[in-house]
Amino acid sequence: MKNFLLYTTLAFASILSAQTDTEKASETVSKSEIEGHIYFLADDVLKGRATGSPELKIAASYLANTLRSYGIKPNPASGDYYQKVEMFRFYLNEKIDLSLNGIKFPEVVAFDIDAIDSEENAVYLNYGLESDYKGKDVKGKIIIVKAGTPDAVELRPALGSRAPKRELAIKNGARGLIEIGSFDQAIWPRFKHAFEERVSLSKGEKEPLPLYVWIQTSQEELDKLGSETLKIKIKSNGIQKEILQSQNVVGVLEGTDANLKNEYVIYSAHYDHIGIGKPDAKGDSIYNGARDNAIGTTAVLTMAENLAKYPTKRSALFILFTGEEMGLLGSQYYVQNPVLPLNQMIYCFNTDGGGYNNTTLATIAGLNRTTAKDKMINGAKTFGLKALDIDEVAPEEGLFDRSDNVSFAKVGIPAPTYSTGFDAFDDEINKYYHQAADEADSLDYDYLVKFYQGYILSGRAIANDPERPYWIKGDKYEAAANVLYGKVPEVPIKN
Repeated sequence: MKNFLLYTTLAFASILSAQTDTEKASETVSKSEIEGHIYFLADDVLKGRATGSPELKIAASYLANTLRSYGIKPNPASGDYYQKVEMFRFYLNEKIDLSLNGIKFPEVVAFDIDAIDSEENAVYLNYGLESDYKGKDVKGKIIIVKAGTPDAVELRPALGSRAPKRELAIKNGARGLIEIGSFDQAIWPRFKHAFEERVSLSKGEKEPLPLYVWIQTSQEELDKLGSETLKIKIKSNGIQKEILQSQNVVGVLEGTDANLKNEYVIYSAHYDHIGIGKPDAKGDSIYNGARDNAIGTTAVLTMAENLAKYPTKRSALFILFTGEEMGLLGSQYYVQNPVLPLNQMIYCFNTDGGGYNNTTLATIAGLNRTTAKDKMINGAKTFGLKALDIDEVAPEEGLFDRSDNVSFAKVGIPAPTYSTGFDAFDDEINKYYHQAADEADSLDYDYLVKFYQGYILSGRAIANDPERPYWIKGDKYEAAANVLYGKVPEVPIKN
């Protein structure tokens, strides 16, 4: 009997080892299980999974216990599946009352504002660029400027000029800076919602510019600006602050190779979303976040289930981040407080996205930036998808640096973001991105099966390859990698 059991065990092990990685990737992806994860994470009961909310803690418990059910080991630093993250929430508890020359402007977003109740003259400085300050005394005054620059007046590019314009205002001794723009009505509400409250890992220091706000107005009102002096009336009780407690979800699985198991591939995604917002035309105010990022969260769960059944040579670290929607906070916190040494992390395979509009693609931020490119191309192709680098779609958006992968890239870890098929910022994306319409029942689950299978096969190929993946030579994060992994950076040849 013992010999029979031994024979049966060895025979079963032989069958498992004979399976190809493609068969293994295909076998563990279940459409019904995918639906189960996403329908739960995007359910109204979780109220949009806002950072620091009780509902996000429920989501975290679901993720932790799913990892537990697969046999994934807990966070080695805590003994459970959580990494506690303390953050600070900054918010307005009442609207800002603001008018210029007697005209009220209700659409105001505050980046910084102390308590204020003032009626005074403000100085108009066109776009608030360095040349606009020449010959102007703005010390102790509030400056009114047009948002962005003459070449970048749309909301997304205008955001890029915020920091230098703020620094110029501080340098010239201004007390406040107000930027006014006429922005796309489809985009402004999302922008406003994102900044109506902010969360930071820092308690915040006293700002050298105690007033910095943006105003949305009509093009007609914007065109009226032009006089050097404007009468401003502004009242606010200022930005309030409170502590938020949240958590990353962390699990570990040991690899099978005696040497390679000391190296880890990180599989990551953020599981938070933006909570409850402005009701849509149907009266729905819960922003469920099925695409952003229940899809990505479920990708990590499917990878965990696969690797638990068919471990790879390298070890796996699974991280599900809080606070991405508040500024990549969970991943930043993790990198500052890693549970395992960062120099053992040889790759971060992140997954995130705002939606899809092309179900023939897997769109990857950073596809062409690491030596694992061919593995991702093959992984997608095997299941009928084409891998596309996001920079071929929207290079001006800098999307590589706008998800949790960049927290790891900055310290040198090669870190792309694997996303659903996206080839343009179009109506199909805008219909769901940060909208109440982003519900679980609006997804194409047949497509997601292929997407997850490609993700798993790509990850398995990276984790089993004897050759470590690295940045393509000359990438802006290569120098940080050389420091992290102990490589000596090449000295440029001097002419």
